[in-house]
Amino acid sequence: MKVYLVGGAVRDKLLGIPVKEKDWVVVGSTPQEMRDKGYKQVGKDFPVFINPKTGEEYALARTERKSGHGYTGFEFDTNPNVTLEEDLARRDLTINAIAQDEDGTLIDPFNGQEDIKNKKLRHVSDAFSEDPLRVLRVARFKANLKNFEITKETLQKIEKVIISNEMKYLTGERIWLELIKSHDPTVSFALKDISPETLLDIFPMPQ
Repeated sequence: MKVYLVGGAVRDKLLGIPVKEKDWVVVGSTPQEMRDKGYKQVGKDFPVFINPKTGEEYALARTERKSGHGYTGFEFDTNPNVTLEEDLARRDLTINAIAQDEDGTLIDPFNGQEDIKNKKLRHVSDAFSEDPLRVLRVARFKANLKNFEITKETLQKIEKVIISNEMKYLTGERIWLELIKSHDPTVSFALKDISPETLLDIFPMPQ
């Protein structure tokens, strides 16, 4: 069983931004082992646990397979044999696919540090197009990290999601929850490089 700091905490440390919360990935464990160690299971769709001492979230390493529409249409595999790199591969952007082990060593299989250095928002893999929620997440990151640019390839992936009509499976509540995380009320401008027609599919004009 190995534990890694992942996601936003690692990204923000590299950006010099104060870390607000920490998320952890556990490799090589099972739900029963986590419960035996005193962690409280809270995840319904996949095993997520709360550390009783810190209140921080610990998720078993997992892979995802598209099985339906929208951001909920996935099946998860949390087998103890799932590797850290497999877990990182399912993430949205390379800057969010960096892990740190207990010794402080960074694991960066998708060159997220290089993209942070070059201020690029780049998708991790072709699986990006399977989750419509990632379009809003990219818009949020673009709004919050104003000096970053979305790569041409990632913009193409975003347009692919929109053209596929997957965006219609996002509920208004879920869209609002993502947008409220942005500190920029004009978050849709973050996707200014997308054609107006496809952008209107995400943020339709009021009737």
